[in-house]
This record gives sequence, C-alpha cells and structure tokens, in this order.
Amino acid sequence: MLLRFLIALVLSLVYLAAPVWADHSAGKDAYYRGDYATAFRELTPLAESGDVFSEYILGLMYVKGEGGPQDFKQAEYWFFLAAEQGHAQAQDNLGVMYANGLGVPIDFKEAVRWYRLAAEQGAARAQNNLGLMYANGLGVPIDFKEAVRWYRLAAEKGEAKAQFNLGVMYATGQGVPQDFNEAMQWYQLAALQGDAHAQHNLGLMYAKGEGVPQDFKEAVRWYRLAAEQGEARDQGNLGLMYAKGEGISQDYVLAHMWFNLAAVQGEKIAADLRDSLAKKMTPAQIAEAQKLASEWKPRDK
Repeated sequence: MLLRFLIALVLSLVYLAAPVWADHSAGKDAYYRGDYATAFRELTPLAESGDVFSEYILGLMYVKGEGGPQDFKQAEYWFFLAAEQGHAQAQDNLGVMYANGLGVPIDFKEAVRWYRLAAEQGAARAQNNLGLMYANGLGVPIDFKEAVRWYRLAAEKGEAKAQFNLGVMYATGQGVPQDFNEAMQWYQLAALQGDAHAQHNLGLMYAKGEGVPQDFKEAVRWYRLAAEQGEARDQGNLGLMYAKGEGISQDYVLAHMWFNLAAVQGEKIAADLRDSLAKKMTPAQIAEAQKLASEWKPRDK
C-alpha cells in the first residue's frame, strides 16, 4: 500500500531570492524585461565600485545563467562581496552554495555561518535553512529544540517550507511534545501556499484520522492538490482512493491513470497496483486511462 507518511525533514536548501532593488533604474528595468546584456553592462561598474545591490544581482545572474553561461564561481564571488556588506539574501545564498558545493567545496560549517548571519537579520528562508542544519546535524550538532526555534521564526513570517518542517517536528515529537493538532495547523498553512509535502501529509492525516476525524473526502482533496503538481506518492494515493472508492466515486479508469503517472516516476507499488487493476478493466478502459495519462500535465502550484 502507498500512504507513506513524510517525516523526513525536507532539506531543500537551494533557494535564490528575488532581487532587492535600490536606485538602479537602467539595470533594474533591463533585468525585468529580460535584457540581461544591458543589465550586466549597467550593473557591473556599480558592483565593481562596491555597490551591494549590484553585487547581489550579478551573483543571481551568474547562478541562473542569465545573459551568459552559468558560473557558480563567479556567483559565489559576487554573493561573497555583498554578504560581507551584510546583505541578508546574499548571505543566505552563499550558505546555499557551501551546503551544496556550488562553486565551492561543500562546507556545512561555513554554510551554517552564513545562514546564521542572514537568519539573525530576520531572513525567513535563512532561518528555515538554519533550522534544517540543526535538525540534520550538518555543520552543527543535532539539536531539535534549536531547529524548532528557527523553524518557528520563519514559519510565523509565512515561510511555507518552515511551516511544513515545524509541522513535522510536532508530528514526530522532535524538539517539542508530539501534537498532531499543532502539526495539522502548520501543515495547513504550508499546504494553502501550495507546498506539496504539506498537502501530502495532510492527506495522510485525514486518511488515517490523526489529529482530525478520519475524512476520506478531505484526504482526496489534499492528495489531488499534490498529485496535480506531479508528486508521485500522491498520484499513487489518489489512484488508490479511486480504485477503492474512498472519499470519491470508484473509477478504475482514473485510478489506472494516476497509478500509471506514479509508476512512470518510479513508484513500484503504484506500478503493481496499476497492473493488478488492469485485470479488472476492459481493453477500452485501459486505452482511455493510458490516453489520459499521456495527455496529463502538471499544474503550477
């Protein structure tokens, strides 16, 4: 059976913040309209003269490959200059680069140092990243209470990943007393922002009746939101709900479609369920399900 509870903390460290602009009209306008050659030309002399915003934006352009080849070493160079001047987003992105070995050797202690500098300035995604480091013992000893502290600061600012991670801590009782009701509240906040991991966990809690009365219709609703983003686990779970007629009318064609989509992403259980279900279906039903799967496209959150 599928229905796996996602309790591993999602270490989604790679994050590139949106640019923070000062009075750099020519470079800013060029950047927004996608004229990266002009943006690069306008911003480079400002960055070379020590302008912190231009340094940061050049770092973004290099890391994204905007206006030229992607170059993590150059990105690290410009982020470092901006970070040294206290630019919180540059500090956070520099932490990302050290945590992932982008343009620099992996160095979790250095990642923690930069995350902390940004987190102490109130940068929500840096606070979440610092929480992840404490939760996973990367660059610092494992400390769930400290992880919870940083997650909470970010979650209260509306950072979806931190809301999800804080929900995980309550669901598993790490750093806080186990409390499914509290976990549910944080998952809901993240899920409503489109976080597929939170949607997955909400679906499971409704399916199992953890923290809420068992409600298969609600489980289906949350599984669908995650499945439509391409989450293989939830495509399989949604297929299971259709196959069993739990929370929704039984429909073998749609069950087969969702199982198939999950199987294509490597979900072996979904593949087995699809093949088992096919024995109960007519050739016409199977053909329809395959057609639906081939035409399916994920939606943006």
